[in-house]
Amino acid sequence: MAENKILAEKILKQLGGAKNVESYTHCMTRLRVTPVDESLVNKEEIKKIDGVIGFVEEETLQIILGPGKVNKVTEEFGKLIEQSGEINLKERAASVKSELKTKNATPFKLFLRKIASIFIPLIPALVASGLITGISKAVIQAGWLSAESQLAMILTVIGGGLFTYLGILVGINAAKEFGGSPALGGLAGILIINPASASIVLFGEELVPGRGGLIGVLLAAIFIAIVEKRVRKFVPQSLDIIVTPTIALLVTGIVTYLVFMPVGGFISDVITKGLLAVLDMGGIIAGFVLGSTFLPLVVTGLHQGLTPVHLELINTIGDDPLLPILAMGGAGQVGAAFAIYFKTKKPRLKRAIGGGLPSGVLGIGEPLIFGVTLPLGRPFITACLGAGVGGAFQAYFNIATIAVGVSGLPLSFLVHTHQIVLYLVGVLIAYAAGFIFTYLFGFKDEMAGEYD
Repeated sequence: MAENKILAEKILKQLGGAKNVESYTHCMTRLRVTPVDESLVNKEEIKKIDGVIGFVEEETLQIILGPGKVNKVTEEFGKLIEQSGEINLKERAASVKSELKTKNATPFKLFLRKIASIFIPLIPALVASGLITGISKAVIQAGWLSAESQLAMILTVIGGGLFTYLGILVGINAAKEFGGSPALGGLAGILIINPASASIVLFGEELVPGRGGLIGVLLAAIFIAIVEKRVRKFVPQSLDIIVTPTIALLVTGIVTYLVFMPVGGFISDVITKGLLAVLDMGGIIAGFVLGSTFLPLVVTGLHQGLTPVHLELINTIGDDPLLPILAMGGAGQVGAAFAIYFKTKKPRLKRAIGGGLPSGVLGIGEPLIFGVTLPLGRPFITACLGAGVGGAFQAYFNIATIAVGVSGLPLSFLVHTHQIVLYLVGVLIAYAAGFIFTYLFGFKDEMAGEYD
């Protein structure tokens, strides 16, 4: 559409033109750009562009456009780059080394960003597979479809395939992120999940295929990328295609079965058992704290770094009690947005809320965060408090999902069938709490001067 092209042109202009774009990509809501020279970027003007919901500065410049919209604008953005006649982005990325932003970059934040960059490309597949799995299980358990029917079996195979072979995709992305060959990263994932590994006996015990889970896959994929790069330095170019991948796979395979699978399994146990212990001992208090502190993580874009934790919980104990709690972050945001909508008299602010509410209800909270509550300040805090109340409710009733997907109302398809009503009650409670806190304490119309 013409409007997407116009928006892409405006963004590119304020980024300093095609010459100043080293690389770009996008996630569910954000166009992520690495500029050649950040001083040429007009950040304040980008924030003012009609259609831009928000702007975040991390190791990349993240321009928030909203779900669906970001895909179309990024496509037009790429066309503009190609039409500019500038050198290929990959060539420029190899020749130009922009310094990454280090402001407020703690080792933990940098680690989460690395993990997020591995899992962000997998989100569409996770959402699609999760929804198909959840809906088919709900239909079967409701008695509307026989579990032995061909249709049920087809749906099960379609929805469950990703989770069976997810380690391969994670390995591919991890190796790519750490400078290795994607194919070798995929092999690292196969080393972990290969059923044939059960025939291997080490230290008197048979290996358990999948032991170590995604933690083991990440360790193996990162390791094979490091080995590949080190070996390549000493191998003649004429022999590289034969010697380098062979040595990298052989060394990684041995280390994986001796070290990464048991270590990955240990780390997985610590994470899952630790979280379960926190929820068991902390109860509603733990639920409140986790629910109320999730939105600040979304603001930084680091929340995607929790994806392997959710997947490991499902892999280890069969379900995920953490996701429903964190999903209340978006619900509290929706409640706060409704409160502002009913309290404000500013048409522009009402339009901004009206545009972001559908996405918020469907589990994409960034349009409301960056377009409404965060710029206003106090409503963001009251939204977090509302999310905490919803999180406490989810923790009290031990609501858990059977797959990973977007939050909001669609997550109801992924919780255990007998918990769907309770989950939705928790969502309504978070809506109500966010609304009440914001209406009474979080918003006055004079706070919205920028919407005049």
